[in-house]
Amino acid sequence: MMQRVEKTFAGRKLVIETGRMAKQASGSALVQFGDTMVLAAVTVSDNQSPLPFFPLLVEYREKTYAAGKIPGGFIKREGRPSDNEILSARIIDRSIRPLFPEGFKNEVQVFIYVISADQENDADILGLIAASFALNASKIPFSAPIAGVRVGRIQDKWVLNPTFQQLEYSDMELVVAGSQDSIVMVEGGALEVQEEDVVEALTIGQKGIRELIAIQNELLEKMDNRPAKMSWTKAEIPEDLQVKVKALAEGKITEALNQKDKHGRIEAVERVKREVAEGLLADFPDADKDIHTLLGDVEYNQLRAQVLSSGHRVDGRKPNEVRAITIDTTVLPRAHGSALFTRGQTQALVAATLGTANDVQRLDSIDEAQETTKSFMLHYNFPPFSTGEVRPMRGTSRREIGHGNLAERALQGVLPAFEEFPYTIRIVSDVLESNGSSSMASVCGGSLALFDAGVPMRGAVAGVAMGLIKEGKKYAILTDILGTEDHLGDMDFKVAGTRAGITSIQMDIKVEGLDLSIMKEALAQAKDGRLHILGEMDKALAQPRGDLSPFAPRIVTLQISPEKIGDLIGPKGKTIRGIQDETGAELTVDDSGLVTIAAVGGDSMERARQMVQALTAEPVVGETYEGTVKTTTPFGAFVEIMPGTEGLVHISEMRHERTEKTEDVVKKGDRVKVKLIDRDERGRLRLSMKALLPRPEGMPEPENNGGTGGEGGGERPPRREGGDRGERGGRPRGGRGGERSRRE
Repeated sequence: MMQRVEKTFAGRKLVIETGRMAKQASGSALVQFGDTMVLAAVTVSDNQSPLPFFPLLVEYREKTYAAGKIPGGFIKREGRPSDNEILSARIIDRSIRPLFPEGFKNEVQVFIYVISADQENDADILGLIAASFALNASKIPFSAPIAGVRVGRIQDKWVLNPTFQQLEYSDMELVVAGSQDSIVMVEGGALEVQEEDVVEALTIGQKGIRELIAIQNELLEKMDNRPAKMSWTKAEIPEDLQVKVKALAEGKITEALNQKDKHGRIEAVERVKREVAEGLLADFPDADKDIHTLLGDVEYNQLRAQVLSSGHRVDGRKPNEVRAITIDTTVLPRAHGSALFTRGQTQALVAATLGTANDVQRLDSIDEAQETTKSFMLHYNFPPFSTGEVRPMRGTSRREIGHGNLAERALQGVLPAFEEFPYTIRIVSDVLESNGSSSMASVCGGSLALFDAGVPMRGAVAGVAMGLIKEGKKYAILTDILGTEDHLGDMDFKVAGTRAGITSIQMDIKVEGLDLSIMKEALAQAKDGRLHILGEMDKALAQPRGDLSPFAPRIVTLQISPEKIGDLIGPKGKTIRGIQDETGAELTVDDSGLVTIAAVGGDSMERARQMVQALTAEPVVGETYEGTVKTTTPFGAFVEIMPGTEGLVHISEMRHERTEKTEDVVKKGDRVKVKLIDRDERGRLRLSMKALLPRPEGMPEPENNGGTGGEGGGERPPRREGGDRGERGGRPRGGRGGERSRRE
């Protein structure tokens, strides 16, 4: 039986519906906001998984029919998920995962389809609401409804769930997910905002979350046939085994944990676990799995107890201390910019490449009516050798896409506008060593690589990962967490920014929620860590280099008249390709007449610039030109002063003395110097040769009788046969109609 609730939220219609679609799933929900609609369907396995973790799968897919589109390319169906779909799936996964009960290991799948897109409202938030309701309306154990909102700030006013158009004017974009009383996930970027602004945004977001949870609860109460939650049991371990493992392992694991080196620590802990397990298997021969589970619990509890009791971490640092940093720049001679950033045992080799407008990434999304482009990219790679592991490589992982997006967002807000620095920029971060916070190392290395490439950024950007260990009311906030602290702690809170403010933020937690007061304290401690790292970066490279790499393309822009675009392109692109072939430069021109010239080497660029100017320049009254006589007539000669641009030298303007016959002075094909003396309302050019010649001695000044300026009086010269006068006077020859549509 279908049930629905319709409310107004953030000024738009919000509908949550269940019981009409996907009725064979364990739970389903349809959520509509404006004209954007998402369908969520959840299922659960009746059997417990043997895997040592909770097997949750979240799939978020955008259907192109949602926007009235057909997929591009040769295969006319949706293929592998796009980066945007993967990032949306990660937002939902990270929000709901902490809220499943501890010890529940039945496989759960959450499918979210975007089935209508109004190109105003983002569907990722709706997908989270739909997933939350579907889980709570199903037999799957889930703690309580959650919700998410997007928070923007436009002209100092907070906006919940801003449209895509509104976000263009927002200095902050935060996705906040939470329960009734706490925050569970934060993701977003900003234009150098202050920590208190982030806290205020989270407060605004939580108010919206509570409103959305109330709407879900209203619909849940309407459901008469709501299924009972499935029964499941957490695996129980015999108490005598728990006591023996704890007695044998506690002291040894504590000692092993406090090794300074990552691999030494891992080997020591594993050695203790192996020795304890071997000693117990004689008395508990069928308890190998339980023994290793208990040993993991001992490691978890000992690390947390040490930090909370003494404040000392496993590598000897204080809670607010950042690991030692070393930096090298220009490590790759042929890259346009490069940096090797090492913090403790985390290391990123980052390279920046500068390209032209032809290198932009083209994006086809259901959120845009037309194809859009992207001129800044950051790609993050995490090979298995970075952690000393052997594992299969199966393409770019979801984690790599998520970490790359986080680092990209951190740097994007401080880059110069494309109009000021017309380069496509690609950064690649190859993580060579990893022991926590490799995404923030990519931010620091990316900032340094951009400085090394000479990109005029507003400021350097650094990032730091914060951790949390919390037991009851007692907690410790950790700066620059290790991989072990991430694995055994309660929070991974990444904050990146400049000295002026925050540019990117991401938070994941493993507990059911986090109080805003702790987040406020974590943000303040993160700022101290970020400023320390920026100080270390300044020692290596304090500002962008004054010049680009000699291997980077030089780019200049010229503005030409839109009427001249056809001349520059030529028939089927012949002219512009000819310039590129002759000079080696790369040329692009947009519909406004903005020509971009890119070339590696100044000579090539300058030659291309001159050729473009020669093709597209507008004649200026009073300037002198050298041209070719194209035609002679009884009343004068037509001279081409620019490609496709002719003007008339009247017979009276050829020399100061009287001229009886045009051919007495010039012949077809002669090269002559002329001065442009007039341009009439129809664009016709009047040229003069005698204006450049000295007047003979004794020759009187001619009378100004308002005519053509010579002995021809007030007569206009007769029209040329063929009616082609319109091809002169600065207008391009030939039609432009079909040529621009075939621009290359």
